Amino acid sequence: MPWNPELYNRFKDIRYKPFYDLLGLLKEYDPKTIIDLGCGTGEQTAILTRHFKEASVLGIDSSATMLAQAQAYNLSRLTFQHIGIEEILASGQQWDLVFSNAALQWVDGHEKLFKELVSVVKPGGQLAVQMPVQDENKLNQLLLQLAKEDPFTGYLQGFVRESPVLNLDAYAQLLFDEGLLDLDISMRVYPIIAEDPQELVDFISGSAMIPYLERLNSEQAAEFTEAFKQRVAAAWPKFPAIYAFKRLLLVGTKRG
Repeated sequence: MPWNPELYNRFKDIRYKPFYDLLGLLKEYDPKTIIDLGCGTGEQTAILTRHFKEASVLGIDSSATMLAQAQAYNLSRLTFQHIGIEEILASGQQWDLVFSNAALQWVDGHEKLFKELVSVVKPGGQLAVQMPVQDENKLNQLLLQLAKEDPFTGYLQGFVRESPVLNLDAYAQLLFDEGLLDLDISMRVYPIIAEDPQELVDFISGSAMIPYLERLNSEQAAEFTEAFKQRVAAAWPKFPAIYAFKRLLLVGTKRG
């Protein structure tokens, strides 16, 4: 199951508030080069381009389906590239601002990854990252539990997607050790008010459920989705319900 831009964008307002919060944490400066890691449909990358009026901006994503939507943003200082995050980090290029909103949770090995991220920030530049704190989010917990149970562990041949996201202390130490100053590290809750269990299923099926669904045939995927919906209904016995969706925001400036 590939990324579905329409399903992902159904929850656009919920997904955009952390983007603007992350943007607001940046110190005022005038970057000339910016990269947006995991740019998706490109709409937020276009906002970055308009916000930083002198910068050349590159948006990269590994999903051709999502990037197809990005062609709508025809700005002279903005380009997009179909490439993975690990590959672009290995290119040896550097940028004044390395920005990533809700993408790095898909990349494993964060101890190594964040060292590489700091290495591609130019001296005096900034790193800004936002990620869901998957291990602490209830929907992710329910999803992981379900994938480990029969019959789904058999269908999935034992596959589970363990979150690579670390805790705040680990990121603080990593970024400090790599030479970032003016660190701003916080966890924020972005509440989702759901009218029924299906709304919460739809929210996660556009992101964290994808690695599971793409490994299942259509009948197995339907069974998995229905079982997950039942877990959600049991976890929230009364609707409307609030889902306290937690996200981690990290910003720092590289020593010049």
